Amino acid sequence: MASPSNTATFLADGLRAADPDRYLSVLYAPADRRAALMALYGFNAEIARVRDLVREPMAGEIRLQWWREAFSGERRQEAMANPLAAALINALDRYGLPRAALERYLRARLFDLYDEEFPDRNTLEGYSGETAGTLIQLASMVLDREAAGSAGEAAGHAACAQAIAGMLRSLPVHRARGQCYVPADVLKASGTDRESFMAGNDKAKADIVISAMLAIARDHLGRFRGLAGKLPKALLPAYLPLAPVGVYLDRLEKEGGGALEHVVDITPVRRNWLVMWRAVRGF
Repeated sequence: MASPSNTATFLADGLRAADPDRYLSVLYAPADRRAALMALYGFNAEIARVRDLVREPMAGEIRLQWWREAFSGERRQEAMANPLAAALINALDRYGLPRAALERYLRARLFDLYDEEFPDRNTLEGYSGETAGTLIQLASMVLDREAAGSAGEAAGHAACAQAIAGMLRSLPVHRARGQCYVPADVLKASGTDRESFMAGNDKAKADIVISAMLAIARDHLGRFRGLAGKLPKALLPAYLPLAPVGVYLDRLEKEGGGALEHVVDITPVRRNWLVMWRAVRGF
C-alpha cells in the first residue's frame, strides 16, 4: 500500500493534469479536507475518460460497475490496492458520504458511453445535476456537512453552468467521438439537427446553436450568483471551480461556430488569478 505522502502526490499530480480548475479550488480548502476533495475530483476525472479507454460501450459499463463494487464494499480488498479507489473509500468512510449519490452519478455517466442525445433542456440539466451537482454537494459535505444541506438550489444552478460550459469547451473532443451533448430541442429551435451541427458545415447555424447553449449556461450562472451571497463561507471551495466559467462563456461567444474546431481555454496564469480572486472576494 502506498504511503500517505505518495498517495497525496499521486492524487495531486493526476488532478492537476486532468482538471486544473478543480485542482486549484482544492488549494483553498482546509488542509485536512484536501485529500478527500482530491479523491472525489480524481474519481470524476477517471470516469470522464472511460469513453476514451474502451472500444465498446459494454467495456465502459464494466469499468463503471467495478467502481460501484469498489465503493459498495464488494471489491474492498482489490479497491484498497488502487490508490485512487482507496482514497475515495477513505473519504466516503471518514465523512459519511452517501454511496447512493455516487450510484446516481455513475448511472448518469452511462450516457457518456453511447452516441445518444438529450431530448430536451430538462434532461441536460438533470444530467448536469447528477454529475457536476453531485460533486459540488459531496464536496460541500466534506467541507461542512451541516451547512451543505442549505445550499441545494445554488448547487443545482452552479452545476448546470459549469457542466454546460465544459460541454461547449469539449465540442471538438465530442465530435471526434461522435457524441453530441446539445439537446434535440435546442438543435431544432436553432434550425438544424444533430448530424448537420456535428458536421460543422453551416457556421451560421452552429453560431445559433452555441449562442442558445450559452444563454442557458449564463442563465444558470446568473441564478447561482444571485444565491452565492447566502452560501456559508465554509462551502466556498466547493464552488471555486466555477471561477473561470464566466470567462469561458465569453471566449466561447467570440468563437461561435469555431468552437467546433478547437478547445476554448485560458492561460494557467489567468485561471490561477480567477480562482484566487473568487477565493478572496467570493461570487
